[in-house]
Amino acid sequence: MTFTRGLRVRLAVDLRVAGTVTVAGEPEPEAVAGALLLGEGTEGVVERVDEPEELRPDPRAAEYERLASLLESFGAQMPAASRERAEEQVRELAPAWEAYRARRPVVTARVRLDGGLVLERVRTDVLTAL
Repeated sequence: MTFTRGLRVRLAVDLRVAGTVTVAGEPEPEAVAGALLLGEGTEGVVERVDEPEELRPDPRAAEYERLASLLESFGAQMPAASRERAEEQVRELAPAWEAYRARRPVVTARVRLDGGLVLERVRTDVLTAL
């Protein structure tokens, strides 16, 4: 799912927000005043999406992506021996793909909730588009 400015979203999980409290306009954070709990289903609007620069996959991960796409698109039309060879290569390259995915940067967003609260740098994997 691609997140864009103006997209309506819903929290897909309960969030517990904790940390230091900063009064707007004052440079120094104050002591923790407590925690804020936001329930699953809370809705809001994406104000900004922060996508870090994409890491380039190493050659083995790129080959996994290419072969997996090829199999998905044309696997049913491929000769059986070619399809089996490609499937075997995909299985062999899967660890390289998983390692690449594990180190990919996380996309975050700024979301203004309907109640007026603003979530800054919330991971988009905890949001569902409406």
